[in-house]
Amino acid sequence: MWPWEHAIVGYLVYSLFCHVIYRDSPGGLEAFAVVFASVLPDIIDKPLAWEYGVFDAGYAIGHSIFFAVPLSILVGLIARSAGRPRTGIAFGLGYLVHLPSDVFDAYIREGVYQPAIMLWPVETVSAEGHEQGFVDQFFLLFNRYSSDLIAGDLSTYLWIQVGMAGFAFLLWLYDGAPVLRELLLGCKRLLFGLAGIDQSSDRASERP
Repeated sequence: MWPWEHAIVGYLVYSLFCHVIYRDSPGGLEAFAVVFASVLPDIIDKPLAWEYGVFDAGYAIGHSIFFAVPLSILVGLIARSAGRPRTGIAFGLGYLVHLPSDVFDAYIREGVYQPAIMLWPVETVSAEGHEQGFVDQFFLLFNRYSSDLIAGDLSTYLWIQVGMAGFAFLLWLYDGAPVLRELLLGCKRLLFGLAGIDQSSDRASERP
């Protein structure tokens, strides 16, 4: 599954979780946490495998439940101690949803059922045979993906993914565009704060 597809799935899962459990929309920090966590396994494993040759395939420690579960618990405890328990939940959901999503994606697209990708080091997957580095390999695969989209040569599965992307975008807007919303509010406060400082300086300079 592509990184942006993991981000879409992660946000959908957490946003729906928030609406069902909290009757609320995700906050900016939570949205950032779930999207970051949803792509983190690939950020860990793909460069280590494709660029540095630490692993034979791009499914290793980052995709392992033996790493993912303790990491999610640790982040959850840290977030709770910082008074941000929902951020910890967002991180855990984003990370843990990534793992079965890859298994499901491989089964649907290629008919290959590989739960072994979640069980490193108990089980490992075979080498992928990538001869290029991480960046070159990423853009090679991305170009193939974008070419199919531009040509309109989409399989049923890709159409489903496009539909999910559209739904996620609408849900993000319905949620108030978290992250972007906080950035704009921060910029607004900064601008008004600077304007207030300027006004105070002007008033001070006008005093006799």
